[in-house]
Amino acid sequence: MKRLRFVLEVHRATHRIGLFLEGAVPPLGLSQGEAHLLAYLLEAGDTSLSELHAAFGHKRSTLTSYMDRLEAKRLVKREARPEDRRSFQVSLTGPGRTLATRVHRRLEALEAVVLGQLGEEDVESLRTGLEAIAEVDREEHPSESPKRRRMRTRST
Repeated sequence: MKRLRFVLEVHRATHRIGLFLEGAVPPLGLSQGEAHLLAYLLEAGDTSLSELHAAFGHKRSTLTSYMDRLEAKRLVKREARPEDRRSFQVSLTGPGRTLATRVHRRLEALEAVVLGQLGEEDVESLRTGLEAIAEVDREEHPSESPKRRRMRTRST
């Protein structure tokens, strides 16, 4: 059996990010997934559900659950897109933008601490490695159509 060289560290880092978010004062009142979605929406602006799915790689049911909770908290709104009534646009509400800004500032603080310990080359290598992880599913099934890939990922 080969020793894992980075996967456990990625898992540990993800967990630590969640703990860092939980340490916010006053508490954010969000799950880690909800917090990341709000921070993303703050940076990206109004976004389709398909774009959020592509950005995060959640199962569709997981993303729907996050959206349901964020909408129930009145932090986001989902509206049918005028050009395609079958798809939805997600946008931050006023309170959602305020909370997303708090989340983003908290994540900025974490990044600042870490970036203070890394050189620019380290940062680029880290980004390259994380992007490679994000692309694994696509590389394992390169000839698969996007529709087929979505069907397969829904069932996992």
